[in-house]
Amino acid sequence: MATLTRPPPCPLLSVSHPSSSPVTSQILLPKPTKKASPRFTHHKIFSKHGNFLDLKPEFHPEPIKFDLNWLDPTSRFRSDVIIIGTGPAGLRLAERISGYGIRVCCVDPDPLSMWPNNYGAWVDELEVIGLDDCFDKKWDMATVCINDSKTKYLDRAYGRINRKVLKLKLLESCVNNGVKFHKAKVWNVVHNEFDSMIVCDDGNELKASLVVDASGFASTFVEYDKPRNHGYQIAHGVLAEVEEHPFDLDKMLLMDWRDSHLGNEPYLRASNSRTPTFLYAMPFDSNLIFLEETSLVSRPALSYMEIKKRMVARLRHLGIRLKRVIEEEKCLIPMGGPLPRIPQRVMGVGGTAGLVHPSTGYMVARTLALAPILGDAIAECLGSSRMIRGKSLSHRVWNGLWPLERRRTRECYSFGMETLLKLDLNGTRGFFDAFFDLDPHYWQGFLSSRLSVKELATLSFSLFGHASNPSRFDIVTKCPVPLVKLMGNLALESI
Repeated sequence: MATLTRPPPCPLLSVSHPSSSPVTSQILLPKPTKKASPRFTHHKIFSKHGNFLDLKPEFHPEPIKFDLNWLDPTSRFRSDVIIIGTGPAGLRLAERISGYGIRVCCVDPDPLSMWPNNYGAWVDELEVIGLDDCFDKKWDMATVCINDSKTKYLDRAYGRINRKVLKLKLLESCVNNGVKFHKAKVWNVVHNEFDSMIVCDDGNELKASLVVDASGFASTFVEYDKPRNHGYQIAHGVLAEVEEHPFDLDKMLLMDWRDSHLGNEPYLRASNSRTPTFLYAMPFDSNLIFLEETSLVSRPALSYMEIKKRMVARLRHLGIRLKRVIEEEKCLIPMGGPLPRIPQRVMGVGGTAGLVHPSTGYMVARTLALAPILGDAIAECLGSSRMIRGKSLSHRVWNGLWPLERRRTRECYSFGMETLLKLDLNGTRGFFDAFFDLDPHYWQGFLSSRLSVKELATLSFSLFGHASNPSRFDIVTKCPVPLVKLMGNLALESI
């Protein structure tokens, strides 16, 4: 079986042991001097309340050193495709398109900057697309703490993506394929009948047959024709050196829904009961760990201060004392809501194309897998002798990324998000207790966006069958409105 249940005490409170994992030397930077300054010593002693928020992140990533093919704006070089942004989505797409001999230019304010976020993924997701060598740490199992007396063990390997390794790998492929790079911020996109032009902050105007926006959620270049009623995942995380921590080193903690740490915090406990948060943790060794307090989805989003207060209380309860913060992460991810208007002249990929999993917030692995599919659709249009351009090109590439079946499954995943929005802490615990008891094909497929509409329907009936009576009552009383919305959206997509 993929999930097992063990009675208390929760095994995540076992004592961790030293590890000889090579990841430590890759991540633990910078190292403190042997003689700590008075200020550092003060931070190490910690406040009497166990508050780590006064610790400042010590690691400030420097740009990657790599020789790019820089665009000479005065030359006669004309791009077939301009990609705005050099995140994982943009570079993966550039790598694929340029492999067909199509001329690509990536435009970004700083193409060699390090990506700021910590990316985690199921190992099998990157294995199937040939990127499993981009992990800097893998755990054979993941765990989910439902409450103080029940923990699920997930027999599925999870890993932390090495951002530098992944970016260098993509950059190398792009350079070998002749991709050009231009360092600038894009201010505007102007469309003509058969091509488009970007206007940059350095005064340059660059033309191409297609402009692809891979610049992230905040972009204004991709348009919507429906209200953007997203849910929001918000999290605060730190990569930190700690005195010790209570987690097993051979497992990563996917979710910890326990709230015993809020016993002396009546306000926080009440708010957490209404809109729960969980702890996500990746232990690298006995003293180095990534910790993140996360609101899975809420509407409107919880405040960062609320998230931080809950994290302080949790770490204090677990006895985790931070000696120093190496990296700090703040993330706000729009989930669900409508897709961009399909089609339109600017193509989206990644967050701008609605590729975030509406129920989980996962996106990186899925984007890395779908970008080549989009690339193939673009190459089919621009690489052929017919040279499909303008509105016909936009229609083909948007529908290549979002065919009808994929849009239908997204509506089902969005139904999952709308259901989670209506659940309190007990309802959320009951949901995941039943969810991870499902056949691994279903819960793994759901988390990795691999299920068909038919399989998602089977999952829903099976989930109801595995649920406790209180959870079934929650489903019956709280899901009719999202269900009606789902059926309406499915009907609209079929028209």
